[in-house]
This record gives sequence, C-alpha cells and structure tokens, in this order.
Amino acid sequence: MASLGDYLREKRAALLSRRERVDAEHNVQELRATVRAESGSGVRRIRVRDFQLISDSVPALAGYDLGPSSPELALGALGSCLTHIFLAQAALREVPLDAIEVEVRGKTDARAGRPGWEHVPVHPHDVSYTVRISSRAAPEAIDALHREVERVCPILNLLRHPQEISGQVLRRPVSSDRPMTTTSGAGAPPPVET
Repeated sequence: MASLGDYLREKRAALLSRRERVDAEHNVQELRATVRAESGSGVRRIRVRDFQLISDSVPALAGYDLGPSSPELALGALGSCLTHIFLAQAALREVPLDAIEVEVRGKTDARAGRPGWEHVPVHPHDVSYTVRISSRAAPEAIDALHREVERVCPILNLLRHPQEISGQVLRRPVSSDRPMTTTSGAGAPPPVET
C-alpha cells in the first residue's frame, strides 16, 4: 500500500512539471459550476465539469437531507482546499507528512436578519479550522508550511478578502422545458440558453 510520502513525491514531480507549463503558457483557467433545482424536491444538483454533487436542506426546511447544505459545502470546500494546499506545499518543500486531516467549523443562526437580529450575520461566521498533522519534520518546518498555505490557499483567501461578485437574472418563458445555463461574475461570458 502506498504511503502519503509516496504520494507527496509524485505530487512534487507533477507540481514542478505543471509550474514549467504554466510559466510557458501564461494561461488562465475559467471555472464554472451550474446548479439546478430538481422539480418536486428542490434538491440542488451541482455540476462541475463531469462531476455531480447534491445539496439539500434538512426536513425542517422542506428538504430531504439528501446532501449537505450550501453553508456546509462552503466549509467543506475550504477544508478540501486547505488540505490540498498543505499537500502541495509539503511536496514542494519536501516536508514529510504521514497523515493530515483538516476540520473546519462555523456557525449559522436562523434568526439572522430578522427584526431584532439584524446584527447577526446571514452568512456562516466564526469560521475556524484545525489541522492535524503527523510528521517527522521539525516544528519550524511545519510553522513555515502553515504560513505558506495561508498565503496561497485560493479558497481561504477568497473568503478572507472581499471582492465584487456580479449577478443577473434571466427570465425564460414559463412553458420552456429547455435547460438553461447561466454564469455570473466579473469577466464571465454572457449567459447562454441551450
């Protein structure tokens, strides 16, 4: 059975190779996710490339609890990104890791935004993460690794640094059964109906 150390050696080679290609090509990758509510259930089917995820609400919100809620997915995306960047930076810095686990926690309050509760954020708040690492590396190497992860982790920095997010609503005829694909964001291509 391959170890995490074996994977980190493979990861290092892949990252160094990719770095050379990216430097030569100067490419920008467009990211896209499409979410559609299922008829009759409201379950959100998330499509990213060739992958599907399901997001749902708890029964108290007329959901079926078939998948994590949007705030839970956001925390999961942060945890996944932190884990990946820890692995990538450990590989590049040749910091040995035997195991890594990231736990992300946050709070939501259903009263948020209601009269008398305007001070409570409507978004997940008090977000924190804990990383559990098994490593033979010196504490200083782990501290340096953590600092670099915090500097370059895309989702961590997305959440920490405010930015403009644009949005629009396109209406289509009620009788239309055609699926609609839309995108939103600065510099995004115009929405397309298919």
